[in-house]
Amino acid sequence: MRWRDRYGLRRLRGPKIAKFDRATTDADIEALVAFAKSRRGVEFYVEPETFATNTTAVAVADDGEWTRRRVGSPAVIRKVARDLALPVYDVQLTGYPPRMRAYNERQKRAEG
Repeated sequence: MRWRDRYGLRRLRGPKIAKFDRATTDADIEALVAFAKSRRGVEFYVEPETFATNTTAVAVADDGEWTRRRVGSPAVIRKVARDLALPVYDVQLTGYPPRMRAYNERQKRAEG
């Protein structure tokens, strides 16, 4: 991690860290930001921390293309989404968007 806590990862995640997962880094957040800036209609979906993995966020584009990265805590991705003026949802409340599944199906057909 960089010497500067640019996204508030250490400050916002609190004292708990998932047991088997690696720590969230600025590169994880920067990958989500780069994805959001290079695609249209991006929305963030926050996935809860589990015993094995840290809190993650899925960025889903307008066409259903998606990427998942560790974010450390929901507060971190909310801050990033606010800075980018993009919506953020709790996946436990909303579920994943149907376009994400449709994108996965298109990818499977294209490979096979």
